[in-house]
Amino acid sequence: MRDKLYSFVGKYPIWVILACITFMVVAGAGAQKLVFKNDYRVFFGKENPQLTAFESMQKIYNKTDNVAFIVIPKDGNVFTNEHLAALKSLTKASWQVPFSTRVDSVTNFQYTYAEEDDMIVENLVLNTGSLTPLDLERIKQIAVSEPLLVNKIIAPAGHVSVVNVTVQLPGIDPLTETPKVAASVREIKAKFLAEFPDNEVMLSGMIMMNTSFTESALSDNATLIPLMFLVVIITIGLLLRTITGTIATVLIIIMSIVTTMGLAGWLGFFLTGPSASAPTMILTLAVADCIHILTSMFYEMRQGSDKRTAIARSVKINFQPIFLTSITTAIGFLSMNFSDSPPFRDLGNLVAIGVMLAFVFSVTIFPALLTVLPVKVRKQAEGKKDSMAKLADFVISKRKGLLVFTSIFIIASAAFVPKNELNDDFVKYFDESVPYRAATDYMQEHLSGMMAVEISIKTGKESGINDPVYLKTVSDFTDWLRAQPETDHVNTITDTLKRLNKNMHGDDPAMYKLPDNNELSAQYLLLYEMSLPYGLDLNNQLNVDKSSSRVVATFKNMTSNQLINIESAMQAWFNHNAPQYDVDFASPSLMFAHIGQRNINSMLIGTTLALVLISILLGFALKSVRFGFISLLPNLIPAAMGFGLWALYSGQVGLGLSVVIGMTLGIVVDDTVHFLSKYLHAKRDKGASTTQAVHYAFDNVGRALWITTFVLVAGFSVLAQSTFRMNAEMGLLTAVTIFIALVVDFLFLPPLLMAIDKRREKRQGQEKLVNEQNAALVK
Repeated sequence: MRDKLYSFVGKYPIWVILACITFMVVAGAGAQKLVFKNDYRVFFGKENPQLTAFESMQKIYNKTDNVAFIVIPKDGNVFTNEHLAALKSLTKASWQVPFSTRVDSVTNFQYTYAEEDDMIVENLVLNTGSLTPLDLERIKQIAVSEPLLVNKIIAPAGHVSVVNVTVQLPGIDPLTETPKVAASVREIKAKFLAEFPDNEVMLSGMIMMNTSFTESALSDNATLIPLMFLVVIITIGLLLRTITGTIATVLIIIMSIVTTMGLAGWLGFFLTGPSASAPTMILTLAVADCIHILTSMFYEMRQGSDKRTAIARSVKINFQPIFLTSITTAIGFLSMNFSDSPPFRDLGNLVAIGVMLAFVFSVTIFPALLTVLPVKVRKQAEGKKDSMAKLADFVISKRKGLLVFTSIFIIASAAFVPKNELNDDFVKYFDESVPYRAATDYMQEHLSGMMAVEISIKTGKESGINDPVYLKTVSDFTDWLRAQPETDHVNTITDTLKRLNKNMHGDDPAMYKLPDNNELSAQYLLLYEMSLPYGLDLNNQLNVDKSSSRVVATFKNMTSNQLINIESAMQAWFNHNAPQYDVDFASPSLMFAHIGQRNINSMLIGTTLALVLISILLGFALKSVRFGFISLLPNLIPAAMGFGLWALYSGQVGLGLSVVIGMTLGIVVDDTVHFLSKYLHAKRDKGASTTQAVHYAFDNVGRALWITTFVLVAGFSVLAQSTFRMNAEMGLLTAVTIFIALVVDFLFLPPLLMAIDKRREKRQGQEKLVNEQNAALVK
């Protein structure tokens, strides 16, 4: 098949080039159908239990997607006539945000107080033009002592304030709704700053987080892919010193990326933060096939072969190893389908498609291009040893010491793997240079974090929330929550009822407590709700039939493990203190906290299955069960060492890193396959000894391995510069793992092969001697 393939390619190179380009153009047309999904919910499968709980809660209460304007007066005091007027103006403008359903700020807080027998409900700040210093001090004291405001809408010191806009996206056209809101918010911010230059404004909230996902991906594609192309061109040009080879390789890369992304469009894929990095990965991986063919072709030409013969021999020698490495890499990425996060499944599928397309192009249009384009190579001088030959001499001569040293280093590095923690912090998915990250970090430092958990406490009966026992339970739970060191803010209906009870008793501070019977609670809530303006009702805290209420706890930004521990502690509190109530916990924060752990568990299954398939495949391809098992070591060691070193570097394994084992498994197999195939070819077909076979493998494939590794490491190192930290960490650990794979295949695998084969040859020699002696005795 290989001979027939190249015979056809060599005979009709122009037709092969035209056919491949036509296929690319037709497939690539689908790329225009690709769109970005900019909703954090894309990270969760439809059956994800945390997503299901969150969606259920969103149906019962008002949705909680939001934009937070963080307003920072330059003089450090919100409570001046000028700054309150600015906040009042921003609050009014915020109602113009598309799909906004509620706007909360200090100025429109529904302050209640008693006036004789009446309860007055009005905005905390009315006419900013006539406020006296005493009025301003009174407003400040009310604001910083109100549980619903302090640490959420206003900082305790009164130097930072938030205008929070609740947004309810229709979901009719998700691809345009979020960008529409973000554009409106930024326009309002610009107008506000122009009118009130004595303020700074930062933007946070779920809408801005969703926007950041898309913008980070687009930014990466605009910067990282061009940078990667530059790295590839420079690398191939400098290391292989071939202009035509570089041009042909770049064309294969472009064709692989364009065809893959086009097919993705035709197949209905959406792009997300992780899956948008597929072109960068395909770019990197497509290079390897071309470099192997080029290096083998140059080797043959240096030995005196003409160009066509050299290309034919190169394709023949490399067809099986390239096919194997492509298949195993594809299997490694396809194992990502076991991921619990759809964007990583899409990433795995796209890269697997790209890898196989790169293989097809590398054995068809690539040799056709090399046949058509001019290629000149100098013949190698007789007796001259290159760097790979020198490395082979070193490894063979120091094999015993290398085997011991590398084994100790491998075991020592892998020993740190258990020190990694399965932790995540979705706020830190973004680099500190991303405005959303900077705003959220600032809000955490001066107000409260983004880590929120919504707790729905159900009574199971209509108007059940008015029961004094229920209200006391909610109040006790709120007090317990506020006592936790991680808690920044708690929003609960019991604070409102306590305030209303105090108002209805002449604002007596001693009556700041819950009503003592159902009727009073129901009357207070009815009177209060009838006095509230549009958009500031209690639907964000109570369900329609008043059978349940929602408590929203906001915590300091923390890791997933810490948040899961808090969830468990809250559940334990209810189990111990109020087992009669059905309680649900949900929020985007909880969803992200759980996804990393779920993903690790599911990916372990996928990686194990991929490992079994790859080992069986290698056993058949290498025609040796023994070498199929031997290949497991250099395939597993890099990931073990990589995660061991990661424990020393960071120790935090999140959603992005949970797929690295599956990704790198297929990639690191490349080096092993190429080295073992050349080693076995020398032993079986050339009758070489073990040391000669090792030397042959280094001479024939060593240069290609370190060049491809250099390109792969450079490529994933570029990905490590992503402003989307999930991609950045994934790129960094993958680069480290690939580099370790080369070191293992150069310094550990050859000594291991020599040690195993030496024992085997010695045993076979002893058996042969015994057989000869037995035969002599029989005679």
